[in-house]
Amino acid sequence: MYVVSIDKQTINEMPRVTFPGHIHIIADDSQVQRAVTALRSSHIVGFDTETRPSFRRGEQHNIALLQISTLSDAYLFRLNKTGVTAPLRDYLEDGDIVKVGLSTCDDFHQLAKVCDCHPAGFVELQQLVKQYQIAAMSLQKIYAILFQQKISKGQQLTNWEAPQLTPSQQQYAAIDAWACVRIYNHLLAGNFIPEQSPYWHELVEQE
Repeated sequence: MYVVSIDKQTINEMPRVTFPGHIHIIADDSQVQRAVTALRSSHIVGFDTETRPSFRRGEQHNIALLQISTLSDAYLFRLNKTGVTAPLRDYLEDGDIVKVGLSTCDDFHQLAKVCDCHPAGFVELQQLVKQYQIAAMSLQKIYAILFQQKISKGQQLTNWEAPQLTPSQQQYAAIDAWACVRIYNHLLAGNFIPEQSPYWHELVEQE
């Protein structure tokens, strides 16, 4: 059996990804409707969320940030400040808009803690990539296989409830959503042929 997979060392030698578009911080209720209206002009978007990490036993935090990105614009909704307002909830429940994410069940579980929302129109990348013999399940590995660039995870465990998001946090959050839509478009356009990938190899079963 042959699969497409990649190791961490190979990824670490790749150039780092930077977000090429515009980042919009949505930190006030009054900004949500305009952001959602702008997003509705795109039929396919990338999706992700961030939650403040917990470092003490029993400590839990609600989802702090929800990211939705087109190829050119990333909207970072600071849910710890705005909550999930009606325009955003309606958008997430709109099955006519394709929203591409990774580990979306985890995101839905976090959303359910803060609002009554029934997400629709979502595509799970971990399921999609299996159709292309890609064995990698992390966003970083999938992106590296397709584009030979590294998504840095250095900001993952930072404080997503901070009064202001740092430029590095903004880049990280935007890239995670943007990368999802870029992967989806690349695969569905037929631009990836597993057998031609430099990471195509025979799967060695572990004893």
